[in-house]
Amino acid sequence: MDQSSARQKVEAIPTTVPTRNLAKQTAVRPWAHLVAGASGGFATAILTSPLDVLRTRLQSDFYQLPSRSLHGTHPPLAPTRLLGVPLRHVRETFQIINSIHYTEGWRGFFRGLGPSLSGVVPATAIKFYVYGNCKRLGARVLNCKEDAAVVHAQAAIAAGIATATATNPIWLIKTRLQLDASRAESAGATTRRYKNSLDCVRQVLKQEGVGGLYRGLSASYLGTLETALHLVLYERFKLLYTRSLEGSSVQNDTARGLINWVSTSGAAGSAKLAAVLIAYPHEVVRTRLRQAPIENGVLKYTGLVQCFRSIWQQEGPLALYGGLTPHMMRSVPSAMITLGVYEFVLSLAGS
Repeated sequence: MDQSSARQKVEAIPTTVPTRNLAKQTAVRPWAHLVAGASGGFATAILTSPLDVLRTRLQSDFYQLPSRSLHGTHPPLAPTRLLGVPLRHVRETFQIINSIHYTEGWRGFFRGLGPSLSGVVPATAIKFYVYGNCKRLGARVLNCKEDAAVVHAQAAIAAGIATATATNPIWLIKTRLQLDASRAESAGATTRRYKNSLDCVRQVLKQEGVGGLYRGLSASYLGTLETALHLVLYERFKLLYTRSLEGSSVQNDTARGLINWVSTSGAAGSAKLAAVLIAYPHEVVRTRLRQAPIENGVLKYTGLVQCFRSIWQQEGPLALYGGLTPHMMRSVPSAMITLGVYEFVLSLAGS
């Protein structure tokens, strides 16, 4: 009796432990992805707002046309000129910082924060709700494991399309407000085109119709490739970091939790860095389409391909990387904050 009881206990061990771990993995409810994404987006929007303003203004042509018009056509880039590109981006960034502080004060660095919060929070909530649940559904439909690259890719593309479609009007209003620098001067004072977010919506609907709220949507759809690349690389890097920690001798739960969070943030940052460097030009094109500048009484940019071609011919290929420095300074820590908070909230929901 004693031997049979001991044998039963030994045989019960391997089945009990994996069952508990499996329950811990599948205990996350679908709504948890919504809450976790919204939490990450809220923290990111507030902490990175100044860098978002810098990025948007450097991507637009509002601050670049006067200087670039002096150079006329753009000759082919020489190797020595390419070496100075990073320094040029840094110099332009600090020039915009001084300009904003001098003309608008420090509040100018948080211009568009309201639309940004109202956009980032639902955008990240929708993005990770669709992504988290499409991974589970995609694994069933494709008969693959959830950690398969194809599962991550299809979930990321679905999340990107859903997010872009639902939140494009919010991002358009945010972009217009951030670019609403002084348009005219009278009696030494500057006047702005839009009084606030509601006034911006009213003017867009009146002058451009409902379709005006969806300018840049085609470029946003193109940007789903960056989203897919980022999330696929993130899942790969996170898996590598997790496996490297399996042999860690750290026994303290708090210490291991901190190490896991740092590894998650590192995977998010490195994946975002690679994705941005590959797919950045679509960001500039999307900003130009949302900006909707008027030239000789007509829209300067009428579509995705025409916008690409126009920027390349009139301003040179370097213009497609305008604002890269503040964008990198914002997007990499943003990805670390968003995914770090997202994974943390998910772990709380599944605990």
